[in-house]
Amino acid sequence: MRNMKALGAITLSLALAACDMAPKYVRPDLPVPAGTPQGDAYAANDGAGAIVPADTAWRDFFTDARLARVIETALANNRDLRIALANVEQARAQYKVQRADLLPTVAGTGTATYSEQPLVQFGQSQRLNTDVYQAQLGISSWEIDLFGRVRNLTKAAQEQYFASVETRNAAQTALIAETANAWLTMAADQERLRIARDLEQAFGKTLELNKARFAKGVASELEVRQAQTSYDGARSDIAAATTLVAQDQNALNLLAGTTVPAADLPNALDQKDATLDNLPANISSDILLRRPDIASAEHNLRGANANIGAARAAFFPTISLTAALGTVSLGLSGLFKSGSDTWSVAPSATLPIFDFGRNKGNLRYARATYDAMLATYEKSVQTGFREVADALARRGTMTQQLEAQTSQRDSAQVAYTLSEARFRAGVDSFLTTLDSQRSLYSAEQSLVATRLTRATNMVELYRAMGGGLK
Repeated sequence: MRNMKALGAITLSLALAACDMAPKYVRPDLPVPAGTPQGDAYAANDGAGAIVPADTAWRDFFTDARLARVIETALANNRDLRIALANVEQARAQYKVQRADLLPTVAGTGTATYSEQPLVQFGQSQRLNTDVYQAQLGISSWEIDLFGRVRNLTKAAQEQYFASVETRNAAQTALIAETANAWLTMAADQERLRIARDLEQAFGKTLELNKARFAKGVASELEVRQAQTSYDGARSDIAAATTLVAQDQNALNLLAGTTVPAADLPNALDQKDATLDNLPANISSDILLRRPDIASAEHNLRGANANIGAARAAFFPTISLTAALGTVSLGLSGLFKSGSDTWSVAPSATLPIFDFGRNKGNLRYARATYDAMLATYEKSVQTGFREVADALARRGTMTQQLEAQTSQRDSAQVAYTLSEARFRAGVDSFLTTLDSQRSLYSAEQSLVATRLTRATNMVELYRAMGGGLK
């Protein structure tokens, strides 16, 4: 027993004194400018009163209660998110399996051997029966990690687990943004459907008026056909918009993982924003480090760095230990009596001499993998920077565009009203009224598209800046 305790103490000391062959990890410099771009397309903002997206819970950011309920349903039922969560559990299980190699596996065994052999003594033949009973605890081929091979493999598995967690978080932020955009798109298509129906009624009245005028000989058949063309165009747009609304609902149901209740569906694109709008404009690029996709890429980079250490350690001796402590007896009753104890220790060392380039190849592979992970990390940062910059550029000009579109729609509405009155009074031809109708319809549709762009831009900016985890 004293020998086993001494052996354990020596083994522990060796493990604690083990060295690490992995290169020291240093976070790479961000391959992007220190701040967001400046220029005519970007709004000037000193950041006063702006929220921090990564610190703002999505329940606070999305102010429409119906949209918030749909997002909550999606987080609970979306199948892609469930897959991402299962991947996290897989990575965690693999990490636990790898971590177990750091410590010896202690196994208990019990054996009973029954044998019978011939025995010739003094010219007489007899049979010798022997019963041997043995019980022991032991460890088998435990690698004493002097050069950090196992520890670096464990570190790599841990980083892979952390990366899977961040990948799952990235899936959550993407799901929130996709669900919000799908909900807003359905709201916009509902608005387009309403506009098409309103225009159909207006075009229908104009068509009936022209038919009546044609019957009296006041209007030509050309005017009737022109009115019929506008009316049929509106009918076609109603059918197309109805299809889009149905498809939008199907897309929303898929994201939510279940059928969204009718009470939570939008019926129009409200003038009131469905989200907060006080997002920052001038930010430091360091905010990108809070994005889960970039954090996942960095964990993969750290894991690749640890794998280099494991590959380096393979060039050094591998020391393993097999030991057992137990008891043996010729009779079951004496198995645990005094004097029946037995122990064995069998350390071994293996030093690679000729492996025909296997270890060198593994080391080159580990270094190449690190280079690939570094490029992936830097590309993730650059992609994130572009997404933020694009969203800020869209936001910077959105107010002016929305004001211009609103003014255009209002002017088209007035022009249509005046042209229709002048047509009924016989001052202008129907062609002027027809042109005004079409201009108003186009302006209405453009205004809806601009309002949708503004709403989805807020969602994209929130996601791009790392929002959606809380």
